[in-house]
Amino acid sequence: MFDIKWIRENPEKFDEGLKKRNLPSRSVELIAMDEVRRTAQTRAQQIQTERNALSKQIGIAKSKGEDASEIIEKVSESKKEQADAEAEQAQSAAELDAVLSAIPNTPFDDVPVGNDETDNIEVRTWGNVPTFAFDPKEHFDLGETLGMMDFETAAKISGTRFVILTGALARLERALGNFMLNLQTEEHGYTEVNPPALVNDATMYGTGQLPKFGNDLFKTTDGYWMIPTAEVPLTNIVAGEILDADNLPYRYTAMTWCFRSEAGSAGRDTRGMIRQHHFSKVEMVSVTKAEDSTAELERMTECAEEILKRLELPFRTVVLATGDMGFGARKTFDIEVWLPGQNAYREISSCSDCGDFQARRMKARYREKGEKEIKFVHTLNGSGLAIGRTLIAVLENYQQEDGSINIPVALRPYMGEIDVIKAPVN
Repeated sequence: MFDIKWIRENPEKFDEGLKKRNLPSRSVELIAMDEVRRTAQTRAQQIQTERNALSKQIGIAKSKGEDASEIIEKVSESKKEQADAEAEQAQSAAELDAVLSAIPNTPFDDVPVGNDETDNIEVRTWGNVPTFAFDPKEHFDLGETLGMMDFETAAKISGTRFVILTGALARLERALGNFMLNLQTEEHGYTEVNPPALVNDATMYGTGQLPKFGNDLFKTTDGYWMIPTAEVPLTNIVAGEILDADNLPYRYTAMTWCFRSEAGSAGRDTRGMIRQHHFSKVEMVSVTKAEDSTAELERMTECAEEILKRLELPFRTVVLATGDMGFGARKTFDIEVWLPGQNAYREISSCSDCGDFQARRMKARYREKGEKEIKFVHTLNGSGLAIGRTLIAVLENYQQEDGSINIPVALRPYMGEIDVIKAPVN
């Protein structure tokens, strides 16, 4: 969320950021709304000052034995006038905040300007795309042939965009999550957290899911929201806090279920596990000082890439164009893993620097030792990784002609030293 003072002082820069997002200029509108708020605030303050002066006159008049009824009546009238002015100020402030809360973050100057994912720019690639002596299959064909990936029963139980994994594939998903958490905590310095998967309105608002994306979320009948990613509870750990700068950065990681309605995705990835209502993901969140967030984004992206390197899965990293970036991001790197069954790279991680955009919504701040000034923290988030999509990548890249799946060496200690997954013998 933006600071209206900054918009007043930098209207052209603000509008230029919106233009890069393919959005119309808003500075004139917002400054006019803020002027209404400021005028009402000034009027309320003036009335208060005038009433204070009148109140003193009452005391003076009474001390002289004079009639103070006229002054008392003026004081009473001024109280109503002040209440009206304060109500106008509160209403105009709420209207301004509502508009500001729906405006996305402005991109960094080095983010490529573009309309959609076709304008993303490749930063680097790693690994060799595998070649097969046979036509590689997609993950759902492999999983169903193994008898360990069941979409039909999941649809009976829940509906479309759900799956049941059994046997070695269920264990493989668990192994991937444990492997990711161990790497992030033991080697990359993240603190493991087991956060709630149900959160309140304020928490969703703090990271930018509300009010704009309510239709993309699941909500319980008693008002809780089911988290779309662990970014939401992890980032909100620092909501409302004034942190000691010496303790920054904070780095958190969690493996949680994630819930998404996939509104607007009809017809996309209707088969398989690519796009589901319920999936598991390991998330990374960093909370930093303002000057450290740019370097932290590079570090976080490398932490996600390292997982794919250990699993020996080929990938590429791209910087997202302005038209493809998320609502709260000012710069995002996507990591796309190679899927032989689709003959394409597909997103498996998104790492974003949000600057102080979320911190302003959450009122998360920090203070340098010995200084009075309080600054907003910068927040970052990234997938480390999406577990279901990593499972897909393992199945497709490690598939054999007979339908069996070799287990990456890094995962074998988590799989009871099993080195291959085969269909059970009847």
